Amino acid sequence: MRARAVAGLVLSIGVAACSGSGGGGGAVVTTGTATASPAATDGLGTPEELATGIDVPWGLTFLPGGDALIAERDTGRILRLTPGGRPRQVAEVPGVAAGGEGGLLGLATSPGFATDDLVYAYLTAADDNRIIRFKLGGGDPEVIFDGIAKASFHNGGRIAFGPDGMLYAGTGDAGNTASSQDPDSPNGKILRLTPDGEPAPGNPTPGSPVYSLGHRNVQGLAWDDEGRLFATEFGQNELDEVNLIQPGRNYGWPNVEGEGEGDRYTDPLITWPVREASPSGMAIAGTTAYVAALRGERLWTVPLDGDDLGEPVAQLDGRYGRLRTVQVAPDGALWVTTSNTDGRGDLRDGDDRVLRFPAR
Repeated sequence: MRARAVAGLVLSIGVAACSGSGGGGGAVVTTGTATASPAATDGLGTPEELATGIDVPWGLTFLPGGDALIAERDTGRILRLTPGGRPRQVAEVPGVAAGGEGGLLGLATSPGFATDDLVYAYLTAADDNRIIRFKLGGGDPEVIFDGIAKASFHNGGRIAFGPDGMLYAGTGDAGNTASSQDPDSPNGKILRLTPDGEPAPGNPTPGSPVYSLGHRNVQGLAWDDEGRLFATEFGQNELDEVNLIQPGRNYGWPNVEGEGEGDRYTDPLITWPVREASPSGMAIAGTTAYVAALRGERLWTVPLDGDDLGEPVAQLDGRYGRLRTVQVAPDGALWVTTSNTDGRGDLRDGDDRVLRFPAR
């Protein structure tokens, strides 16, 4: 898990991805000008369609000025998107071994981006899943954490900086369920790292990157205004979950799916039947949590009510197909990406797309 440099990051600042000439050979981005639907969508307001033709958009992070960086899972490309502008390729990450659910996954910008220009990415490589960082302006990427087992499924992949300035990563069990209960394995965990990829100070076990364990496949991380961390988790055959993550807690997988018995495992705050969710990205704005559902093809809005969650409401039900990522932009708008080109969705004209809902 030692940091090291990887040569060959391809940067193409200012090259419009709509040309289709990116080295990743990915799908053509066909639009960039915002267009509005004729009517409000459920309770979210009137959406703008910022871009279409994105090839399996997965990671989404914002730069200080409000531009977004979007990761294409299968091509390894990173696109920069300005509302009202055209997406353009700004990087192609080397060493991405896309396959199944693996590829270029989560993105995060450094809390000090204004001075260090650093972008972090979680990716599936030839032998493992790993986290790298690189300067958006150019230079070779550096592997800061590796050795996360990979598989064709359950690779986790979401990364985000918390209010404490530490880097959090949601990982999957990669099909080896026992790893989720193994404190020495990074799989089936939420990891808490320094920006250099070392175990963060104050972790439950000194010298260990593990912040919580007993997870099956974590793809959503979000903090509320009180600094509490919430995470989404894919269930197996029965129940998907939203959990309040507390350091050192065990969330039960594979021994428990949903609520358990006794106090050995921490119960989820909310569950859904898997057909209604398969929850991926998660975002929180004010007292509302937003959960993007893949199989459920909807955006769940969930009120935050103290230490509990209120009754969830399904938005966009079936309207755009599979939803992968949801993020709150610096201006308060809600950005949502679809995931119908990932091999499991029913394609619609323009897939995959990036939608923007106005701040509420």
